[in-house]
Amino acid sequence: MRSIANIKVIGVIGSGTMGSGIASAAVFNGFKVLLYDINESIVKTGIDKIKRGFDKLVEKKKIDITKKEEIVKRLIGINKIEELSVCDFVIEAAIEDIALKKELFTTLEKITGDDIIFTSNTSSLSVTAISTSLNKEERFAGMHFFNPANVMKLVEVIRGEFTSDEVLNTVIDLSKKLGKIPVVCSDTPAFIVNRVARAFYGEALKIMSEEMLKAESIDTIMKDEGGFAMGPFELMDLIGIDVNLSVTKSVYEAFFYDQKYKPSPIQQKMVDSGLLGRKTGQGFYKY
Repeated sequence: MRSIANIKVIGVIGSGTMGSGIASAAVFNGFKVLLYDINESIVKTGIDKIKRGFDKLVEKKKIDITKKEEIVKRLIGINKIEELSVCDFVIEAAIEDIALKKELFTTLEKITGDDIIFTSNTSSLSVTAISTSLNKEERFAGMHFFNPANVMKLVEVIRGEFTSDEVLNTVIDLSKKLGKIPVVCSDTPAFIVNRVARAFYGEALKIMSEEMLKAESIDTIMKDEGGFAMGPFELMDLIGIDVNLSVTKSVYEAFFYDQKYKPSPIQQKMVDSGLLGRKTGQGFYKY
């Protein structure tokens, strides 16, 4: 398998919020990135978002124009999965659908070299289960970033049942190269952060429902008295209420429907209404 010294080109699958954030972190830290999504317009939206982020850094005088141009030259948008064949390392950030993820990695294994490393940004699905789509399961690990991925430092590095020591160490090394702090965790439902976070969101939603309190009131208490940088409702809006609900459902199922992980009807109603948070202009707050 490839060591960190041999990783020059990173493929990122999915140009949404997480994928574009991961790609941004990778190009900023010196890697060439191929950002893949299913069609050209979706990829362009992701690329434009990344470029706007670097424009803001120029405005804030954190980088100059020359540095920005040097960075964006390393970012290439693609919409044919075969173009990922030149990559040394792949980070998948597609939707939380295990069948889709397995299909992607089965395809990737056919078009890439034997020594490429595959990782998934899954937040709740079993890394071991996804790895069984490969003939060489040992080349696979979880690499769970947090939103916004270009800013947040933590990366959960998940070791599946078949992940080799060599691959695990390379994923740790790459995380550090991306300016992140890797924490190795076992392949258990929701890993560490999302398991803890279910209580943060779930209890806030229960309080809203049972006590008839507004999102703003609960968020203010959590920030002013609890010391949190963002309240639970602000954070759900940032992540996307549809994404948050999907992870909650996945964790609920993984723990055999333990009631403490049960999704809230409030989440489902908002998703059904298209009120998904910042990305749609309205969630618990208007934007």
